[in-house]
Amino acid sequence: MATLFKLIGLWSSKITWDHGGRFLLLLGVIGVWIAIYTGDLADGIVSRQLCDPTVLKEHENFAYTTAWIFTATLILEFLMKYVDLLKNRITSVLLVILILAGSGTLTYVGHLGAELVYQQAAGVNIPSEDCSEFN
Repeated sequence: MATLFKLIGLWSSKITWDHGGRFLLLLGVIGVWIAIYTGDLADGIVSRQLCDPTVLKEHENFAYTTAWIFTATLILEFLMKYVDLLKNRITSVLLVILILAGSGTLTYVGHLGAELVYQQAAGVNIPSEDCSEFN
């Protein structure tokens, strides 16, 4: 959502889109690092149950890439707000490129996560054949 807000903010004269995008980006960066932490906690448990653990490793690598891209975007965003030398068109374009790249890697991380769950049942509790644990 931060990407959408920031892109609308580029073409809108209302400052609300820009501030909303910055706030959503901050929440997203906090969220992505929490997801990295909890993913690392689950890694040891999940990786033992997978047929192809390389998908999990790729998921983890792209998750770190996503986190660092959005963190760099947030840092650049705050520098642009407070450092006058960085308030130019080139920096704005760089910000858009970074946020779009982060959104792209985030989409791929989600795809890999879904692949892990739906193709390899990563972290899924599979009930017994007769579902006796639900009686």
